[in-house]
Amino acid sequence: MPFHVEGLVAIIVFYLVILLVGIWAAWKTKNTGSKEDRSEAIIVGGRDIGLLVGGFTMTFLLLFFIATWVGGGYINGTAEAVYVPGYGLAWAQAPIGYSLSLVLGGLFFAKPMRSKGYVTMLDPFQQMYGKRMGGLLFIPALMGEMFWAAAIFSALGATISVIIDININISVIVSALIAIFYTLVGGLYSVAYTDVVQLFCIFLGLWISVPFAMSHRAVTDIGFTAVHTMYQEPWLGSVKTVDVYTWLDNFLLLMLGGIPWQAYFQRVLSSSSATYAQVLSFLAAFGFLVMALPAILIGAIGASTDWNQTDYGFPDPKAKEEADMILPIVLQHLCPVYISFFGLGAVSAAVMSSADSSILSASSMFARNIYQLSFRQNASDREIVWVMRITVFLFGASATAMALLAKSVYGLWYLSSDLVYIIIFPQLLCVLFIKGTNTYGAIAGYLFGLLLRITGGEPYLYLQPLIFYPGWYKDDNNIYVQRFPFKTLAMLTSFFTNIGVSYLAKYLFESGTLSPKLDFLDAVVAKYSKENMDKTTLVKSDNIILSELAPVNPRHSLTLTSTFTNKEAFSDIDSSPERSIAEDN
Repeated sequence: MPFHVEGLVAIIVFYLVILLVGIWAAWKTKNTGSKEDRSEAIIVGGRDIGLLVGGFTMTFLLLFFIATWVGGGYINGTAEAVYVPGYGLAWAQAPIGYSLSLVLGGLFFAKPMRSKGYVTMLDPFQQMYGKRMGGLLFIPALMGEMFWAAAIFSALGATISVIIDININISVIVSALIAIFYTLVGGLYSVAYTDVVQLFCIFLGLWISVPFAMSHRAVTDIGFTAVHTMYQEPWLGSVKTVDVYTWLDNFLLLMLGGIPWQAYFQRVLSSSSATYAQVLSFLAAFGFLVMALPAILIGAIGASTDWNQTDYGFPDPKAKEEADMILPIVLQHLCPVYISFFGLGAVSAAVMSSADSSILSASSMFARNIYQLSFRQNASDREIVWVMRITVFLFGASATAMALLAKSVYGLWYLSSDLVYIIIFPQLLCVLFIKGTNTYGAIAGYLFGLLLRITGGEPYLYLQPLIFYPGWYKDDNNIYVQRFPFKTLAMLTSFFTNIGVSYLAKYLFESGTLSPKLDFLDAVVAKYSKENMDKTTLVKSDNIILSELAPVNPRHSLTLTSTFTNKEAFSDIDSSPERSIAEDN
């Protein structure tokens, strides 16, 4: 395939535009708000991301920050699902699944999180369960963000190499450097405003490509191939009876597992009010469905094409095991050259926007919930900003290295995204809606959920299961695959274990069955625990709208007074721990 100079020039121009927008947004951040709130401005944009920009950036982010179960990225993955024989549109679950995820997030999670003025998703966990539990929950959250960034960098390199025949490693490194640079200097403002440009690029690029690809002489009417076998099975697809439980398991993972991500809550918490956060979630759900349409059509076009009549030749992409690249293949072989470059810009926009959001999310959680709240509670705002900058670079470099070196990035991503669904989602339900849960239940739920997920196996990593659920079978690689919805079972087990162990521990300590000395996590007996932090440690009063604030029962730590913004909270605390405990009982 010849090297396309025009395509390289188009990519360079696109990257320069994105870089300039990111730098401008960084300048806007520098001149917004006080220097004392610089770290918060980087993480949540000073909480002044309005409805228009917020609608664009949240819609775009949630289109691409989570991979579908069949490939790398929402656009490539949706097109692949529709194209692959035996699956088709019936198995392209991401558009509906993640749209419902956004609706549920807006209905039940956006308002309590934003009303209480949290800065990251992990704040309520550390407030309720203490810093150790926050550190444990950081692990699956970090894995999800990092492996996703690595997977999509890898997908971008492959896409660019298909269309303009440039070295895949060069394309990955250059794309990563640009995304890391503007994220490092501008934080959420750079990510948000570049998202607006990138969303416009992907919408325009894909919709321009569809009519040209559909009118190619090798493409049969997609309305006919939707229900009739032509070059392969109909692209509408179907769900066999034996696969119903697998389909439901995947759908619930998309719908519920799409909620507990820092990348989502970063948008929620950056909104100017809780009401705006809800509205943005609903707008994003609608935008999600709209943006799925060109990807679905491209997958249908790929399934309706006689590839012998194109430059691609024989055999077709599925026979060459290139079904995951059906979108760039359609752009390359069914569209004019200049049109394929527009489509390439669209795919590049998708990847860069998703990558910068993941990197910023990971660094935000580390700087605030691990470095500041766990180790350096007296750290200055300037110090936190520099920690964030360093971790943006380190996490970005690590994701790039994994994209270049790891052979099972997608397998690691699938496993880590499952852990977000199985571990973080039930914990989030408990911390927001279930009164009485504590650190003992949270740890037990974490461990049981992790155990059930790992022992269920993972075909993408060639990890054989230790527990064989009903309906298992061997695939072509001699790997055991589960049909039983064991991921949802693991999530529910984690949820109910948290509740059960929490109330059991509470009963045993409060009834005197267990000595208060055994409450080594200070989660039940000790009212003034050095593990549990007051609300004022995590939020600031000027971030909270009182009319939207839900009532809470804060816990105060006598050992963390220097991190409190409301020092008057201690004015009525007796100095005697025994008297405090007696009064509490």
